[in-house]
Amino acid sequence: MSDIMSGPATPNSEKLYARAREVMPGGNTRTTVYRKPHQIYARRGDGCRITDIDRHVRIDALGNSTSLIHGYGNRQILEAATRQLEAGTCFGMPTESEIRLSEILCDRLPSVEQLRYTNSGTEAVMNAIKAARAYTGRPKIAKCEGAYHGTYDPAETSLDASPATWGDIDRPGSVPAAEGTPQGVLDDVVVIPFNNTPVAEAILRASGNSLAAVLVDVMPNRAGLVPAKSDYLAMLRRVTRELGALLVLDEVITFRLGYNGAQGRFDIDPDLTTLGKIIGGGFAIGAIGGLAEVMSVFDPSKGKPAVPHGGTFSANPMSMSAGIAALEELTPAAFEKLEALGDRFDQGIRACFARHGIKGQVTGLGSLRRFHLTDAPLSDYRSTFAAADGAARISALAKVLFDEGVIISGNGLMAFSTAMEGADIDEIVRAFDRALPAFA
Repeated sequence: MSDIMSGPATPNSEKLYARAREVMPGGNTRTTVYRKPHQIYARRGDGCRITDIDRHVRIDALGNSTSLIHGYGNRQILEAATRQLEAGTCFGMPTESEIRLSEILCDRLPSVEQLRYTNSGTEAVMNAIKAARAYTGRPKIAKCEGAYHGTYDPAETSLDASPATWGDIDRPGSVPAAEGTPQGVLDDVVVIPFNNTPVAEAILRASGNSLAAVLVDVMPNRAGLVPAKSDYLAMLRRVTRELGALLVLDEVITFRLGYNGAQGRFDIDPDLTTLGKIIGGGFAIGAIGGLAEVMSVFDPSKGKPAVPHGGTFSANPMSMSAGIAALEELTPAAFEKLEALGDRFDQGIRACFARHGIKGQVTGLGSLRRFHLTDAPLSDYRSTFAAADGAARISALAKVLFDEGVIISGNGLMAFSTAMEGADIDEIVRAFDRALPAFA
């Protein structure tokens, strides 16, 4: 493995990293892109490829954490962004572009009647939680164990719980993801197991009238990228209505699963939806959308709203204009292509596992796929929790693939783009073919 992992020479990145260490903690400002012995710095992107500062070219099979569904240099997005750049990047006034993007999103998501914009998915979730509390007058939220919903304290509770901390399956503990999280925050988070319908229902009912909302991602990456079962989602919708709580669907990542998002694909109608990533066309963005009655908590037209919300760059016209162009390019035909790319990878990597005698499998749908170095049944966070050795193997394989010219997440996640063709998927599979023997 040592020969494979030696990688190409990157002296320019090494020099930049030395500078970075002087002015950033660990030389890093995004934990998710940190790598040893030093970070690799990007120079430019073209289509589905990134050229680094040392001029090494790699296929980007992650798309800046799933946000670049059209890859780099999409002409329509470039033209829209350039026009807006010349007109002005941001104003202390609204622009028509925020209306147009909202019209597109409302048209695609029947559950969304009105929208409000933020600058990230994390902020969207933060405001959705605040909206649910304001609307219901209740303090607690429920979320699935192992699911990632951004870096807001309540939303990241039990994100990375371990067997030593997660408690009994019938009563999962509320485990802080960051040191220093106040106990009061943890006390207001009800943790439920993903895809375990009877246990999750019992926990939710025990919360009674203190529950403001249930926050759910129908295919949570950190919990294995395993799709939610239909009976589980039906239970969440039924029980939240019976309890008077809101159902908040996190589509920051899963909106890329279809023309009508994951809620169209899974046939679920939430009260609130959070969005981000692909709706900004490569620019920073987030959004909260939902029923007009619920969204009225943000309405300033009658005085101070129940949930005041601003943001200097919220709904900035750069993100709005690029987002409009990106969504206009995401036609039903584009989604058919993305689905085919995902299926092609699935078939190719399964053949690789078989060829090299490796126990492995692929989870996910559409353009989102994740590989696992196990053939055990996967259904929730606990069943996909990798022991230290398993997690280390996946991380090591991701590093080998990086040196082989393919960028994926350190946990095995991939997100394909419309800039890719079948030949690009085949190239990714060949990189796996070269790397996997060291992990047999």
